[in-house]
This record gives sequence, C-alpha cells and structure tokens, in this order.
Amino acid sequence: MSTPAKNTICLWFDRNAEEAARFYAATFPDSAVGAVHRAPGDYPDGKQGDVLTVEFTVLGIPCLGLNGGPVFKHSEAFSFQVATVDQAETDRYWNAIVGNGGQASACGWCKDRWGLSWQITPIALTRAYTSSDRATAKRAFDAMMSMGKIDVAAIEAAVRG
Repeated sequence: MSTPAKNTICLWFDRNAEEAARFYAATFPDSAVGAVHRAPGDYPDGKQGDVLTVEFTVLGIPCLGLNGGPVFKHSEAFSFQVATVDQAETDRYWNAIVGNGGQASACGWCKDRWGLSWQITPIALTRAYTSSDRATAKRAFDAMMSMGKIDVAAIEAAVRG
C-alpha cells in the first residue's frame, strides 16, 4: 500500500464506485483509477470479494469511492467545481456528464448518473461575476441565472453591456 494522501475525499456509492471512478478517469485530465480493494469478508451491503473501495483522482484531487450501499445519497451540498477555459471545454465536460445518464440543472450545475453534482464553470464567468465593477458583475450574474449549461459568449456579451 502506498502512503495515503493527508486529505482524501471519500464518496459513498451504491456498489458502483469502480464504474464511476473509471468514467471520471476517462473524462477528465489528471485523473486516474488507482487501487481497487475487495472486501475481506461479508458486510451489510456486500459479500467477501466485492469491490469495497476504489482509490482514484479527479483533476488531481485524491478520492476514495466506498461501496457502502443504498443508505446515503449524494446531494448538491457537495459538488466538484471544474474551471473551464472556453466553450469547447465547457461543452465537452457538460456533455460527457449529462450525455451519459446525467441530469442538467441550472447555473452550470449538473449531476452525473451516480447522483454526484458538478459545477462546470467557465473562468470567464467567475471573472465576470467577481468583477470589481458591480454593474458588470450583476449583468453577468443575471445572465448566468437564466442558463443551464453556461454560454460563454452570452456571459461575454453581458460583460460588455
């Protein structure tokens, strides 16, 4: 066993942590599946030999997927926020998540097919709504509030007024 990261995000899944980890690794750069650990004995929601935990990284963030069963569900209280450089990258990540059994939401938020929330957030949006020019920030914010997937050109138009 390698030395674990000092802080790792543990995500609870219902028997599909490995599938989710492999999807994340295939979708995002600087992401990979590490060790897959099998249960040494039976447990409440699994049997000896079932995948118990999966070590993986998402965009360089160390994570542990735990196949804990159906008791706990993901919620918007936790999300990955992915900063994108342009519309093409925004579209690529959004479409990968939503187009593979996920669900679109508002203001750049979506959920993957396992219920985990993602914020696909263009850097242009963050710069706009945090602008020291409060009128610019308000226009960008108001534009964002009407969107599902973020439209970078519409945000840039809002910034221009």
